[in-house]
Amino acid sequence: MDKITSKQLQVQTLIDQYKDLPGGLLPLLHAIQKSIGHISDSAIADIALGLNLSRAEVHGVISFYHDFKTKPIGNHLVQICRAEACQSMGSRELEDHAKTSLGIGYGETTPDGFISLEPVYCLGNCASSPSVRINDDVHARVDSNRFDALVAGLEGSY
Repeated sequence: MDKITSKQLQVQTLIDQYKDLPGGLLPLLHAIQKSIGHISDSAIADIALGLNLSRAEVHGVISFYHDFKTKPIGNHLVQICRAEACQSMGSRELEDHAKTSLGIGYGETTPDGFISLEPVYCLGNCASSPSVRINDDVHARVDSNRFDALVAGLEGSY
């Protein structure tokens, strides 16, 4: 079974699991993203068919919530807070450092597929800014040196 068929099977299995659940679209989208890493155009079509919705309805929900991805991202997602409190404590300098050290900009992934970099608007950690979220972990008071150490700690963890 090739990768595409395997992913399609995963999507269909999840659709079958959630299709009869009232309000099942949102938990289904979360489950697909967790399982596959993103929600592809073909998955959107399958979801629409399976839940008796239009593609526009499914896409509307995906585009409303910034955590849903429609294209593959790196093995690790690094997000730098751009809210005012973090900016006042140096997040702009941290952004510049991250972009330079990783060799990518926001919305990009390193060539090896290891790290994707994104902005995020408030991690709710304003008293300990600037903040960075790596995957599901929020890190406080991150400067350039700490950022480098956090990224180095990811090495080898796929």
